[in-house]
Amino acid sequence: MAHTLDGTRERAPFAARFVSPLILIALMWTIEFADMLLPGRFEVLGIRAWDLTHLPGVVLAPILHSTWAHLISNTVPFLLLGCLVAAEGARRFWAVTAIATVIGGIGPWLLAWPGTVTVGASGLVFGYFAYLMVRVFTAGTMSHRIIYAVIAVVVFVLYGGSMLVGILPVHVGISWQGHLFGALGGALAALLLRPRRAPQSRRAPR
Repeated sequence: MAHTLDGTRERAPFAARFVSPLILIALMWTIEFADMLLPGRFEVLGIRAWDLTHLPGVVLAPILHSTWAHLISNTVPFLLLGCLVAAEGARRFWAVTAIATVIGGIGPWLLAWPGTVTVGASGLVFGYFAYLMVRVFTAGTMSHRIIYAVIAVVVFVLYGGSMLVGILPVHVGISWQGHLFGALGGALAALLLRPRRAPQSRRAPR
């Protein structure tokens, strides 16, 4: 929703809402290409557990990946789930992304073995997934709840199993901490960004 000079609201085209996740995924791919061509490795800028000097890595980690396979495996679920979140508007997409990024980064920084470097967009993927699940219960109207419920069922059928396994410490080299806290961040975002109901006006006593 944009504002014109005279103060009226101007509704942006619906398709424009999906620009935000496309920008993020394009940035991830650009960085991976640069990582292939330039000396050094960008993933060293990710989250380094227990290292205060690497706290900026909490913000940078989601756009960094260790390998092409790592990036490719994150691309499709990121675009699908990210676009579902972005369908509510760019402002909400960036708010959910910011909350899931920060909360999702705290997990590996605190709980991973000291010195472990964590990178990748999977924390955001888990965050978007959890947001879409919890969003069913925070919708303002019954019609919206039904729509979000249908979306949640489809998303759970597609990714529910892998999401549940992903938050467990069962795979070596995969940050279950980032997955778990990313999901917690997405759930928190759904609660924090839920529609506020206007207080009902009280009738003056006669």
